[in-house]
Amino acid sequence: MFRTLGGGKLGTNGTQAAHPHAITELCDEGARLYAGALRAGRIARAEVEAAPCLLEFALLHPDPDDVTWLRPVPASIALAQRLHPLEREITDRRRLSIQLADAFEPFMNVSAQDTASTHAISVLEGRDRINDALNSATSECHTEVLTVQPGGRRREGNLLKGLERDRPLIERGVRFRTLYQHTARHSPETLAYVDQMTSSGKVEIRTIDELVERLIICDESVAFIPIQEDRQVALELRHPGLVRYLIKVFEFMWARAVPLKSGTPYETASDGITEIQHTIAKLLVEGHVDEAIARRLGMNVRTCRAHIAKLATALGSGSRAQLGFLIAQSGILTPDQPIAGGDDHP
Repeated sequence: MFRTLGGGKLGTNGTQAAHPHAITELCDEGARLYAGALRAGRIARAEVEAAPCLLEFALLHPDPDDVTWLRPVPASIALAQRLHPLEREITDRRRLSIQLADAFEPFMNVSAQDTASTHAISVLEGRDRINDALNSATSECHTEVLTVQPGGRRREGNLLKGLERDRPLIERGVRFRTLYQHTARHSPETLAYVDQMTSSGKVEIRTIDELVERLIICDESVAFIPIQEDRQVALELRHPGLVRYLIKVFEFMWARAVPLKSGTPYETASDGITEIQHTIAKLLVEGHVDEAIARRLGMNVRTCRAHIAKLATALGSGSRAQLGFLIAQSGILTPDQPIAGGDDHP
């Protein structure tokens, strides 16, 4: 006979019909019959056929005076019988935990002599924790803050918070260099913020076509980068090698960026195409769709499509497929051709 976890009736072929459940999930019929047996002091064996789990779990045992009857095991005794092995296991595990603690205790105070890299990389979860870490790092800054701010239009509230945070640093002589995308040039809020920041002479702002992600570096000692698109998780980097590498990345972009106050990437070049349109042409040839181009250049899709339409008109294209061919044939994407781009917080 095959037994199930909770017992079962015998089928016509001699095997036991399925009646599976754990004792902690006693079936309704079993619960009713067990309660009745406890009240009456016994129960007819024939009645229990509907709930074989009661015998399976040893909640009933044969009446020594009459085998046609069963007597219930008191609930307190049944509970104790099942708790005993659990309590013994808990005792054994507590004993093991004490042994493990004793084994590792001699090593708890042993650490490497150089602890500088202990917190070389810290994961920051949640905007509050990220902002607290940023505020702490910038408040301790004494020489320079480098920032990369992708996106376009910035919320006025974020800009005001940036002013409140950065003014004390500027007043004590900290230098700021910030990279925005080109579309930030068309954000009145950003331009007003820049005017207030640059009046001290300690702040330089440049724009560039594409920026990959946000980056903040303080005093060449600590850097912050997001690791999720929603910017709810960030890394705080204090490893000297990583920070030096990110500074080189910043300087590479900085050298190719345009000072905010000099010229505009939207001016028409000698070939009749603006710098931003050169950048869009490059991305179109690479196979990017409108939405991806807009995201990379920090502009909305409507603005991106308006630039594509102007580019098509300048090249005499009548269709999207023909535009790609004409871009390739026009020679506007020569290796030394400058390319451009972006629109969101300080």
